[in-house]
Amino acid sequence: MFSGIVEEFATVTKLVREQGNLHLTLTCSFTNELKIDQSVSHNGVCLTVVNIEGDEYTVTAMSETLERSNIGLLEVGDKVNVERSMMMNGRLDGHIVQGHVDQTAECTDIKDADGSWYYTFHYKHDAEMAAKGYLTVDKGSVTVNGVSLTVCEPTDDSFKVAIIPYTYEHTNFHTIKVGTKVNIEFDIIGKYIARMINK
Repeated sequence: MFSGIVEEFATVTKLVREQGNLHLTLTCSFTNELKIDQSVSHNGVCLTVVNIEGDEYTVTAMSETLERSNIGLLEVGDKVNVERSMMMNGRLDGHIVQGHVDQTAECTDIKDADGSWYYTFHYKHDAEMAAKGYLTVDKGSVTVNGVSLTVCEPTDDSFKVAIIPYTYEHTNFHTIKVGTKVNIEFDIIGKYIARMINK
């Protein structure tokens, strides 16, 4: 379980494909605090630490993860938003994030907002999945590349988010351009509500 408050970005140092799996090796400032079997969110995807060597650690993404997320598009040198699992004895500053990415979305517009930015993302709309809570609502929560954000101006297949300078500088939002694919996780509470209503 995560909060969507990204701690920093890690840098990809090595990628190894093995059958349907992708082993990603990364480095970040808290590598020395990690343990084998620990869960870490990578661009919003919950992955398990399988190896630690020096200031680098390795996680493995299986084929389903690669199909649903942008993890398979990563290259050596790319920056990845990382967050360790949430401690249950503190404040929940973002929202409840599972680390189970639902699908990808594409950035279609970036507008300057006098020191901040508005990013627009489009995703594939599926009416059946929307009825199950896979959608965005105005002022609701959404996770983009692991970042907990508030939805603005949602449509059936798009939404906007406002990015302040701190978020822009301390996550990989500063690398997102028009055409960039991002990972999105819809709000788990919305999914539960939809399930109860549609019973």
